[in-house]
Amino acid sequence: MMWYDGGSMWFLGPLVMVLFWGGVIVLAAWALRAFSGGGRSGQGTSLEVLKRRLASGEISQDQYEQARKVLQG
Repeated sequence: MMWYDGGSMWFLGPLVMVLFWGGVIVLAAWALRAFSGGGRSGQGTSLEVLKRRLASGEISQDQYEQARKVLQG
């Protein structure tokens, strides 16, 4: 009687299982970052935008101070 033991493909089962669970973990991590915002906003906080505008010369120091007072309450 001959028995078939899977031949030389015995490693394929565990490899596929590791790849599957690795993919599930990566997908879950991506979904958490995508739907939670990842702790970042596209433009930054209002004060960061204001500082960037002052640094680039879009607004004057007086305009910066007025806007900062409004934003900080």
